[in-house]
Amino acid sequence: MTIDWRPDRGIHRTVLALGAGGLVVVTTGAALDVMWLLGIGVWGLIAAMVIELVYRP
Repeated sequence: MTIDWRPDRGIHRTVLALGAGGLVVVTTGAALDVMWLLGIGVWGLIAAMVIELVYRP
């Protein structure tokens, strides 16, 4: 088993936080039928995916 490098854990936490936050905001925006909340949530999910794809240790 390999030991995770400390900055990798930080990036992983950031991706998880952005993804979870974006998902919550998208769900709230869809439930309340508020498009700007939906848009902010989608951009949060996109940011999480881009960070995950670009940052490969």
